Amino acid sequence: MSTVELTIDNFEQTINDNDTVFVDFWAEWCGPCKQFGPVFEAASQEHTDIVFGKVDADEQQELAGHFNIRSIPTLMAIRDNVVLFSQPGALPAHAFEDLIGQIRAVDMDDVRRQIAEQRSEAAEGQASGES
Repeated sequence: MSTVELTIDNFEQTINDNDTVFVDFWAEWCGPCKQFGPVFEAASQEHTDIVFGKVDADEQQELAGHFNIRSIPTLMAIRDNVVLFSQPGALPAHAFEDLIGQIRAVDMDDVRRQIAEQRSEAAEGQASGES
């Protein structure tokens, strides 16, 4: 599968409709973005069960702002609607392949359990602060 252009109009549906999505926030004028582009595209051809989406941060400022993108390129990995990785900088191919493997290996049941525990602790903290 080749990369998909993500916009404010299709981002949420793309994330909801796919188990794993890697997102590359980039810009046309960005040298490191141009270096990382072929690495991202090659990975999309290799891992056809994963969606690889590109967000032009200049054209999609609202979307970039929503994710607090301050530096490009920024690579984000989302699995089951949970952002598991978000980091600026271009990765070499071997590091990107390693990251893909790590994202595949994440125990999402454990992640959901941790999220539920954090929400519960936050709610308890708010309740005790109100007393």
